[in-house]
Amino acid sequence: MPAPRLRIRAIELYERPVRFVKPFRFGAVTVEAAPQAFVRALVDVEGQGEAWGATAEMMMPKWFDKRPNRSPADTVDGLRRSLVEAREAYLADSRLDTAFGHHAAFASTMEPKLAAAFGPAQIDKAVLDGLLRVLGLNAFQGLGANVAGLDARLTPDLRGFDLDGFLAGLAPLGEVELRHTVGLLDKPENLRALLKHAPLRWFKVKLGGDVSADIARLTELAAVLERSAPGFRATLDGNEQYRDAAQVAELLDRIDASPALAGFRRALAYLEQPIAREAALAQPLGAVAERVPVIIDESDDGYDAFPQARAMGYRGVSSKSCKGLYKAMLNRARCAAWGPPHFISAEDLTCQAGLSVQQDTALVAFLGIPHAERNGHQYGGGFGSEAEGAAFLEAHPGFYARDADGTVRLAGGSGRLATAPLSGPGFAHIADPDWSGLSPLSNPTSALSEGVHP
Repeated sequence: MPAPRLRIRAIELYERPVRFVKPFRFGAVTVEAAPQAFVRALVDVEGQGEAWGATAEMMMPKWFDKRPNRSPADTVDGLRRSLVEAREAYLADSRLDTAFGHHAAFASTMEPKLAAAFGPAQIDKAVLDGLLRVLGLNAFQGLGANVAGLDARLTPDLRGFDLDGFLAGLAPLGEVELRHTVGLLDKPENLRALLKHAPLRWFKVKLGGDVSADIARLTELAAVLERSAPGFRATLDGNEQYRDAAQVAELLDRIDASPALAGFRRALAYLEQPIAREAALAQPLGAVAERVPVIIDESDDGYDAFPQARAMGYRGVSSKSCKGLYKAMLNRARCAAWGPPHFISAEDLTCQAGLSVQQDTALVAFLGIPHAERNGHQYGGGFGSEAEGAAFLEAHPGFYARDADGTVRLAGGSGRLATAPLSGPGFAHIADPDWSGLSPLSNPTSALSEGVHP
């Protein structure tokens, strides 16, 4: 059956500040607070009714836009501008079209492209949620039936590929294993204390771009992991801090030459975006590509990025809802079309408790990615209020739990997240945030930089 067509009747944009419970350092910045965006979209589905859909996502500074002449506040402001631009364009598109058709009709005028994609990515999630609610379908049913109308118009390399059959054949996972992020400010003793109580098996370690410093830090962390998490697996995240493939090769040489890192080297699954996006796809990885699978993350700024990366020797790409759920689905289809060794990973820029982490986890489970970086629960402060947390706990029992002080957080005590609690009608959305406690999205000409410093 053809995908249902719809009109988008209204889009509302909100935000609220999130104060981190501990600093998060990635790349060249340390973040202690950042605003979270919230989106509501009213969709009218042809012949079937209308419903509001919703989503949420952190507006992280200096990640979507790392240009040195842009302040952290400027980069958050750019994300607000992306949301406003997308809202105006989607509402101006009064045609009846599929959810994906509305997405495909939008063309941003903003730079950089990764920041420009933020606004439509959020509106797409809210529109999909509303569509699923009208149809009475959950995320796994709706995505499998391709109710969004996904096609190959933005990915010509997939022309002739049976997208409908591929999506229908995916088997959503009943649980997703947690991959714990070890940030640049996290100490070995922090990791040791965590592993006394958490049965974690997967870890993601941030790199700083200084080979000697990274090796020294990895050596300390590897010793903790080998003692406290036997059989662990790991990924490394360069966050664009390495200048070129030659410097990445130096890092791998030092790892391979260290007896203390032999266990870590065997546990290493892949290396994520070590080279700055401006240079990452300009030259082939060369021999590095034969030594460890390398994936793109920040370079994944459009539908042509993964094929370009593949030509340069990259073997994978990250799935992040903040970059676009449709792009993640089409990149997953590419992995199937191209075959091994191509793969898609699940990364997390700090998905906060509530709609953000629920919808991203549902997408990860649908795509069949067995483990996912989940770090919003360790850096963020949880829900906006006790009442909001209680509402989400009641709506999604088993996905959340109360910790020792009564705070509602992800139920990750087993090292895994159950996905059955996300299977209610809609895009993993039963409970609502406290809309009355949110502020309208700030004017994009204003800038809020509190809590962020180089």
